[in-house]
Amino acid sequence: MSMIRYAAAGLLAACSFAAGAQTVGRVTDPVEWVNPLMGTASKPELSNGNTYPAIAVPWGMNFWTPQTGKMGNGWAYTYDADKIRGFKQTHQPSPWMNDYGQFAVMPVTGSKRFTQEARASWFSHKAEVAKPYYYSVYLADADVTTEIAPTERAAQFRFTFPKSDASYVVVDAFDKGSYVKILPGQRRVIGYSTRHARGPLPKNFRNYFVIEFDQPFTSTDTWQGEALQEGRLETEGAHSGALLGFTTAKGQKVHMRVASSFIGFEQAELNLRRELGQDDFDATRAKGKALWNGVLGKLAVEGGSVDQTRTFYSSLYRMVLFPNKMYEIDAFGKPVHWSPYNGEVLPGRLFAGTGFWDTFRALYPFLNLVYPSINREMQEGLANAFKEGGWLPEWSSPGYANVMIGNNSASVVADAWIKGVRGQDIETLWQALKHGADNEGPMQAVGRAGVKYYNELGYVPYDVGINENAARTLEYAYDDFTIYQLGKALGKPAAEIDIYAQRSMNYRKLFDQESGLMRGKNRDGSFQSPFNPFKWGDAFTEGNSWHYSWSVFHDVAGLAELMGGRKAFVDKLDTVFTLPPIFDESYYKAVIHEIREMQIANMGQYAHGNQPIQHMTYLYNYAGAPWKAQYWIRETMDRMYAPTPDGYCGDEDNGQTSAWYVFSALGFYPVTPGVNQYVIGTPLFPKASVQLENGRSITLRARGAGRYIDALRIDGKTAERNWVGHGELMQGATLDFSMSTRPNTGRGIRAQDAPYSFSRDEKP
Repeated sequence: MSMIRYAAAGLLAACSFAAGAQTVGRVTDPVEWVNPLMGTASKPELSNGNTYPAIAVPWGMNFWTPQTGKMGNGWAYTYDADKIRGFKQTHQPSPWMNDYGQFAVMPVTGSKRFTQEARASWFSHKAEVAKPYYYSVYLADADVTTEIAPTERAAQFRFTFPKSDASYVVVDAFDKGSYVKILPGQRRVIGYSTRHARGPLPKNFRNYFVIEFDQPFTSTDTWQGEALQEGRLETEGAHSGALLGFTTAKGQKVHMRVASSFIGFEQAELNLRRELGQDDFDATRAKGKALWNGVLGKLAVEGGSVDQTRTFYSSLYRMVLFPNKMYEIDAFGKPVHWSPYNGEVLPGRLFAGTGFWDTFRALYPFLNLVYPSINREMQEGLANAFKEGGWLPEWSSPGYANVMIGNNSASVVADAWIKGVRGQDIETLWQALKHGADNEGPMQAVGRAGVKYYNELGYVPYDVGINENAARTLEYAYDDFTIYQLGKALGKPAAEIDIYAQRSMNYRKLFDQESGLMRGKNRDGSFQSPFNPFKWGDAFTEGNSWHYSWSVFHDVAGLAELMGGRKAFVDKLDTVFTLPPIFDESYYKAVIHEIREMQIANMGQYAHGNQPIQHMTYLYNYAGAPWKAQYWIRETMDRMYAPTPDGYCGDEDNGQTSAWYVFSALGFYPVTPGVNQYVIGTPLFPKASVQLENGRSITLRARGAGRYIDALRIDGKTAERNWVGHGELMQGATLDFSMSTRPNTGRGIRAQDAPYSFSRDEKP
């Protein structure tokens, strides 16, 4: 029985059968519950996740993935594809962002086939094994099995060839400028790729790679584009590659070791020796598995179904990939990085590959709770980015990317410090937040587009040529709140920080009493007209007014007051689900995939497949109807997620959509990053535990059937409130939920049971 079959047997052994329902007991090998193919059945017109199988270690610098798409296609791997074109080193955060520094390898047999079409091979998922720490697939046309085991900056490959005197491995350094050199005496290939999808990047951007084999070459060729350069050992140009020949017996294994560096060949060599050392393929695989179990094993769930358990750990896997390390360890054991901001090699850490518009909501709060040490490194990286580029990145891929809106680095920095992450250069980060909040950047997605209008009028006007203006205003107001909270935590004087408290109330300026929703406003103070609350884009970002009107994370009580009080607020929340999924796509001139995903979900105007509305279900807790939050949260978990190739209901953006699920499955959610509270939802598993880095643990028990909370006890004391404090959890806490199939309409209904709201609790 193979190792993989043993893993499957162990999975089944962890399950028990009760009353005809299969439930999972204590999980001891969490990585084996991960399905890296979850979300891969996607396309530009419809996202079921827009993921690819990332064969990597948590937060590693380099990932590997089988490449089914054509070179340069952001959809590198799609589940319905028939052929694999190569095995790509990737740093891609999403198909929409595409990749940078990529190159690929591919085994072939029979003839010297090296272009992406000629070398492509049919494959089947029946002959594919995808684990976070291990990938294997049978390539039918070549009659070769390829296996991969990764480390942070290196990997081992094992190719099992047929009997042939014409066995080859193709090295493809990709187009847009690349270089390869074969060193036959060392059984090596070195090279670099310069391809990147987002910019601008410094002209010296290169991903240097070093590849070594355990077998001598029987032939050595290079190629440019579609032209083979027989016998040539070195080539540089638009699209460089190498073709390495072997004579193989049936079942012969050719081992390949590879590492890369953004700094240079010498550092790539150092990465290879340090991370692979004398390990064979199986040792690297075993170390990778242990590393994954150490990270995933911080969370343990039991008593759920097989699908719930697989969805939970598959989502957690997505949450610990990005942002990924862009730093390396030099010969003296010190962190060092090539800077995408100024092109220099500098000391210290750096991370890349995340968009704060998505991840400020739940991914970073999760790191602050469960993995604060890695976020401490990320915060150091943000300080370095500011020192090197003059701005905090809102989307790093790997440098500044002009994508999405907002100034949500403020939330990411503030929430970390407020929740106890320490060790970063917080004064530099404080200056970075103020600089980003008070200035327009070199592009719209850096700093604040429209900041002069925002600071003068309290909003970004609809009619001054700045797109998505209402969404920008709402996010700037929340970001100002987080800057104010961080300033208070740092003891900054009122004269410096009170302006941010005042601006955090700017959301009120866009509230339209007539519709009861947020609406674009012109420079002269009149509302934009005509107003269609179902119109996507325009004043909003990848959504409409029904989605963005809830983006007052810091002052839900104030928003409820604008909407007519708590009952009217609850009625408005209900309406999101009872409205038909109609839409106006005229701004985009096409039905974008986010619209289609809302339309087909059969949840009215609730568009969980995109980020702006994901917190909305929790807002019932602020208005005395927590049982309605419990209904819709569980409904979303049950209907919108599954551990399958079509298992997400939209983009899985850098871990955010997964973070919603993992937090929600535990039973609470960070509606307001920058505040030391989590809003209570409804726990999915009968038992869950979280091992904290401080040595303490959180235990969550849900007794009884159903999705509704009948009673809650926190550390043995009855809690009517609809929130739990971060400090309580960090001390080690036990939350006991008594669950019911019927809603308890008398629990958590008082005004004092509601979570934090700025205007109510601080009265700015």
